[in-house]
Amino acid sequence: MTAPTGRRRAIAKALTALLPLAPYADMEKIRTDAGSVHMKTLPPTIAVWLATIAHIRHMHTDYEKLLAEGYDRDSARFFVIEHTNTMLTRWRATRLLDADDEEE
Repeated sequence: MTAPTGRRRAIAKALTALLPLAPYADMEKIRTDAGSVHMKTLPPTIAVWLATIAHIRHMHTDYEKLLAEGYDRDSARFFVIEHTNTMLTRWRATRLLDADDEEE
């Protein structure tokens, strides 16, 4: 199920503000994830941020590989922070991931 129209607009606005230079394919996936049912209780800006970090982590870093090698989630996340921030910087994100950020 997709988000209501007002929420979709708010997500689109938050996504454009956070990631002005992200590729279209990445933005579409993040937009879909931010609008998913399990994110519906979160403010759009938070939903977009969490969807962005998850997308970059799973699609643009070695996170999955680290998990497959036996690293626990927290360790794998720690090892991909730098590359995640590299992607965020490349996309001219208005925020970077901090090692102390609480997630999910």
